[in-house]
Amino acid sequence: MTKYKITAVLGPTNTGKTHLAIDTMLSFDSGMIGFPLRLLAREVYDKVIKKIGLDKVALITGEEKIIPTNAKYYLCTVESMPIDKHLDFVGVDEIQMCADHERGHIFTDRLLNMRGTKLTMLMGSNTIKNIISKLDDDVEFINRNRLSKLSYAGHKKISRIQRKTAIIAFSAEEVYAIAELIRRQKGGAAIVMGSLSPKTRNAQVELYQSGDVDFLVATDAIGMGINMDLDQVYFSNLKKFDGKKLRKLNLSEIGQIAGRAGRYLNDGNFGITGQCKEISAEEVNLLENHKFEEIQSLFWRNSDLNFNNPSTLINSLDEKPKKKWLRKIHECEDEKALKFFLRDINLKDIEFNREKLILLWECCQIPDFVKKTYGNHYDVIASVFKYLNSKKAKISDNYIRLQLMKLDKLDGNVDSLSNRIANVRTWSYVSNKKNWIENQDYWIEKTKSLEDKLSDRLHEELTKTFIDKRASILARGLKQDMKFDTKILDNNEVMIDDQFIGKINGLKLELDLKKGALETDIKSLKKAARQTVSPELEKRIQIIIETGLINLENDFKIYWKDSPIARLLSGRDYLNPNIELIVDDILEKNQSQKLLEFLESWLKNKINITLKSLIDLKNLKEKNSSMKALAYQLYENNGVLKRDQVSEYLKKLGQNERKILRDLGVKFGRYHVFLHRLIKPDAVSLRTLLWKNYNQKNFSLKPPTFGLNFLDNNKVKDRNFMLLCGFEKFENFFVRIDILERLFVQIINSSSEKEKQVKMMPEMLNLLGCNKENFKKLLKSMNYIVLEKNDETYFKYKPKKIFKKAGKKIEKENPFGILKNLNLN
Repeated sequence: MTKYKITAVLGPTNTGKTHLAIDTMLSFDSGMIGFPLRLLAREVYDKVIKKIGLDKVALITGEEKIIPTNAKYYLCTVESMPIDKHLDFVGVDEIQMCADHERGHIFTDRLLNMRGTKLTMLMGSNTIKNIISKLDDDVEFINRNRLSKLSYAGHKKISRIQRKTAIIAFSAEEVYAIAELIRRQKGGAAIVMGSLSPKTRNAQVELYQSGDVDFLVATDAIGMGINMDLDQVYFSNLKKFDGKKLRKLNLSEIGQIAGRAGRYLNDGNFGITGQCKEISAEEVNLLENHKFEEIQSLFWRNSDLNFNNPSTLINSLDEKPKKKWLRKIHECEDEKALKFFLRDINLKDIEFNREKLILLWECCQIPDFVKKTYGNHYDVIASVFKYLNSKKAKISDNYIRLQLMKLDKLDGNVDSLSNRIANVRTWSYVSNKKNWIENQDYWIEKTKSLEDKLSDRLHEELTKTFIDKRASILARGLKQDMKFDTKILDNNEVMIDDQFIGKINGLKLELDLKKGALETDIKSLKKAARQTVSPELEKRIQIIIETGLINLENDFKIYWKDSPIARLLSGRDYLNPNIELIVDDILEKNQSQKLLEFLESWLKNKINITLKSLIDLKNLKEKNSSMKALAYQLYENNGVLKRDQVSEYLKKLGQNERKILRDLGVKFGRYHVFLHRLIKPDAVSLRTLLWKNYNQKNFSLKPPTFGLNFLDNNKVKDRNFMLLCGFEKFENFFVRIDILERLFVQIINSSSEKEKQVKMMPEMLNLLGCNKENFKKLLKSMNYIVLEKNDETYFKYKPKKIFKKAGKKIEKENPFGILKNLNLN
């Protein structure tokens, strides 16, 4: 028996085993290496063709075959390694995968049966050394020591994990959930999963390697030869579903993944995060020193199958190994499918001879890339077998065209795009099978093109979903103390490194916060913006102070250029409100104080000018108690009083006291005592606003439109507020109090003491701005009798009767006499 030369290059990750294998292969005239992942085979293929050219290198995976006529070197997935080649060199990477619960039997078959004529190289973990030594070959062991130190960092929250970190999860759902969390907290993460197409995976890795993101979320696929610049690896879980059950990772598997931290001479750390259970001190010691339990047995399945009839085929698959260190693998998916179709009633009429059994077995080996859709995979197998078992013995163009048409869509989210790519991979596999399909070259190219197109779209969707470019730039820049390129555009938009972060409204930076934004997002944005926004806000404060171009609006806010910069709050009295600034906390305290002092001065000056008569009344220094009481009541009631409320004070006022008050703007009217200058529009607006602000009520009430003297509105309910605005209520009507006094003057001037009747004049209607019918109603509500005489309208005062003393009935004073004695100037 010929003894082949085997070199087993064993050691932990980051020891250059794969690199050594590639160089060794290229030192021979021909060679082949089998890799555990399609994307890894593709990565090495891309490197090798750069070294020696396209024409000498073949790539063979289930879904992709590039085989030049003069190919010397073959880079394959382990499953796709051509077993009929006689080559100088054969290598198998990650040979410890012989103990894998799902694919172990394939690796074991390559370990036992594939040899290079000059050298076979097995690369993997030291855990398989004992098994390799049992081979009946000339075995040389090369032990590779790790080039850097690997240390345990314990548990960390994701929010506290440093950059250049990979976080490991064991399902697509977990990967997506963690990536979303990192997007919100750190700006985003690239994603690496074994199920990604090489194009999507490479684009995602490039995002990480280029520095666009500082984090990677990956499945255990990262543990197999994918070399990236990682400082830390954190596990979110230490359990995975192995196709049959949820099981805990063994230490060797943990070490394989953790070893991706620290490359070449750079030390690395590994740890746990989230709800992941602690790793014991004993296990940590073993992991840090790369001491793992030796593999005692390998999974095996007979590869020398007997296709004479269905029974012999099943029996050969069920055959048990003859070596103690081999154990039969559990029933695999292809074996389950085979048994299903051999029992399938739809195939009962088929006589399964050797040729047909080989064909069915090959169809059953079509990989189930989708996995999620129960029954769909068997439908694919059944359809493919049906076509291949037909007279034509090939899948028709029309059938595969229909399958791809369903998948040729670029809409949808990450899951739907991933599902489409998985389905396309199935048809890529079918297209690459020799003699299975019409126009094979066309469909190989078509499926490749569609996979690339969907892969590009998936990369875009992954990037859009799990990477916040803005947050990523900020997080990286702040941690590395980089200076940002910050600009404030003409429309007040703030840009940091060409990323829109918000808008300056007045003196406040309104951040463009995404849904679910965290406190850390806000702090990062503020910190990044401070160096440019703060000087801009200071500049604006100086402009406000120098120009004074600000306004107080009805929402109690002070505005500059349509943006609020402060709001009024209730103060010690209604003429002295407090002011609260609406400014960004980026502003320095001295700048805020400077603005506050200016606004307080500006508001005080505005009140003093607009409400001068009220201020003067407040500051009145007078010893006469009735005069002081009247002045106080006027001030407290915002400059308007019902006359009958203060009649006792009025009786006690002499002419001198009345003159002093008139000089201050007080009018003594028929119905009211009021400060006539406060009835002007600006004064009404300001004092009602200040009054509402002080009392913190009646916010929904608005003064009547300025210019109206008469309101016919039964919807207005608040009589006191209307009086504050300068309007007296008469049933459903409101009349401005200064106009009411002018109306009395017209009535006096039009009246005859003899007849005691007043003719209705057009001037009266014009003064009020009402029609004749409403004027007549108003007169009646004011205790006048309306008379029609000779097509003219007259009205006559009918005083109310009151009773005094001992039941004697007397009439109230004639109003015209009172009016004549009133000073209405």
